Amino acid sequence: MKKNVSRKILEAHLVEGQCRPGEEIGITMDQVLLQDATGTIALLGFEALDMDRILAELAVQYVDHNIIQTDNKNADDHRYLQTASARYGLHFSRPGNGVSHQVHMERFGIPGKTLIGSDSHTPGAGGVSVLGMGAGGLDVAMALAGYPYFIPCPSILGVKLTGELPDWVSAKDVILEMLRRYDVTGCIGKIVEYHGPGVKGLSATDRETICNMGAELGATSSIFPSDERTRSYLEAQGRGDAWIELSADDGAEYDEHCEIDLSKIEPLIAKPTSPGNVVPVREVAGLKVDQVIVGSSVNSSFRDLMVVARILEGRQAASYTSLHVNPGSRQVIENIAHMGGVVSLLRAGARIHEPGCLGCIGMGQAPGTGQISLRTMPRNFPGRSGTKDDQVYLCSPETVAAAAITGVITDPRELESQMKYPRISDPEKYLVDDLSIIKPSEELRGTEVVRGPNIAPLPRFEALPDSFETEVVLVLGDNISTDTVMPAGNKVLPLRSNIPLISEFVFSIIDPDFHLRCKEKGAVTIVAGENYGQGSSREHAALAPRHLGVRAVIAKSFARIHMANLCNYGILPLVLKDPKDYFEFRVGSRVNYESVRQYIERGDIEVPVLVDGKPIAVLVNVSDRMRRQLIAGGALNTVRKTIG
Repeated sequence: MKKNVSRKILEAHLVEGQCRPGEEIGITMDQVLLQDATGTIALLGFEALDMDRILAELAVQYVDHNIIQTDNKNADDHRYLQTASARYGLHFSRPGNGVSHQVHMERFGIPGKTLIGSDSHTPGAGGVSVLGMGAGGLDVAMALAGYPYFIPCPSILGVKLTGELPDWVSAKDVILEMLRRYDVTGCIGKIVEYHGPGVKGLSATDRETICNMGAELGATSSIFPSDERTRSYLEAQGRGDAWIELSADDGAEYDEHCEIDLSKIEPLIAKPTSPGNVVPVREVAGLKVDQVIVGSSVNSSFRDLMVVARILEGRQAASYTSLHVNPGSRQVIENIAHMGGVVSLLRAGARIHEPGCLGCIGMGQAPGTGQISLRTMPRNFPGRSGTKDDQVYLCSPETVAAAAITGVITDPRELESQMKYPRISDPEKYLVDDLSIIKPSEELRGTEVVRGPNIAPLPRFEALPDSFETEVVLVLGDNISTDTVMPAGNKVLPLRSNIPLISEFVFSIIDPDFHLRCKEKGAVTIVAGENYGQGSSREHAALAPRHLGVRAVIAKSFARIHMANLCNYGILPLVLKDPKDYFEFRVGSRVNYESVRQYIERGDIEVPVLVDGKPIAVLVNVSDRMRRQLIAGGALNTVRKTIG
């Protein structure tokens, strides 16, 4: 069988199961990525395993999300992460050094490696042919300890690229075209692998943009081949010795096929409030724009910022349009400055921020009431910006620059009458800056782990009872994101290492009293539609509800990472056998799970539950390993039993 890139990497790392789509497999993870919003739980989980040192080949703890310090909490957590990294053998990227995805690609990405990250956009590493996957903190903790990562074996969607991108169209428009075709659920359970003659026209950072936002498709991962463009990027970073050629065999097989002629793509934009709500920019042209942002967790590379700098050169942002620049790394801004781009941005009126996620995670840069914000970020879920009823549009750096100049949504091709399109090439040699990465050493092994008052141990949960009864406290619709379950922003995220406190914000966007009702009711159930738990990998969206007494979520379907997180914390993820039964539930319904433990122990797929006395069939579509986790009350209980 002629193999594609994804299959080659999966099979080279396979330790359990067989690579048949849908079957659970265990794969070794060469590298581990942690960021500070989820890394605290991952490191607390690792400490709960009572291990002296990480066993992963390489692990890096980044501080890029919670870099706004309004009180002691973030600073305390950063010190915990730094001292724990030193003690257990992780690299530590200081606050302000950059976004994990950008820095990891610059300094650590190696073609053919596997990468697990406590961030859903970890697949961005596919830009340099790393098979990256986002996961919850407990799965990341297990990878630090040398355990395999278990997933349903993905099918491979082969996307053949032909042609070349026209002027004023860039990599962002490619992934928006994918979202226009597949929406936010069309690639669930798949690795998206790009191939074909059009690939050579995309730089490594172009490819990172496309792979990064593959998460919005619901994909397990995305990847490009490792070719001469990959080699050029790694050599420019001073890491040419890390390059290997890695491509699909001629005539390689894919489970599904898709083709995109890059020359036919036009500037696209995702309207509020979903990355899948994609239309051509020309269809919404003329809307007044109050804020534009380039950078953050995607489109924050040298090329992305430099093209904006060149478009804005000698021009100023419209008087009522606020222009923000969020570099992906300290190294990016140094190279932009070296090429004169910083002066162009400053004279255009840009506010240049320290490298980090910032507005992408609701850490500052919230738009005003009723204001329209154009961003190159990956997500525009309701309220994610920090503003209720926000109007966030997602688009390319070119479209952001055009809107900054005109003050309205503008097809960037309209600028052709004023200037020639500035095609940006990566430097032959980057100014390399890794001075803000603290490397592990024997000398640091004796570091004392410092825990501030905000850090509380992970709560312990009891095993699954044989039978129990709950009350339905919420009935939700389709595509509920983890931002809705567990909001981010500078008010909530600093509490990430204190589960009792952060649990008070569960579902606060739609029901501010949710936590009080849960405490009043005891054991409760949540009911939802399709794709429950899409978006961020944050395990707090499972851990905090479990702390409040949520014992089951009954939905039409689940997002992959969130379903795993629910199992990790002992919450039953139950799928309605008949989606029409969704309408049998209401807030206040009583749900009886009679003998549910026995059904799960026996391996039954179909389990009967009583809803207000009426029998309804739900499905337990999880692996035997996940069943053991559910029975034990969570993954940590399972591991403690194994090693204790």
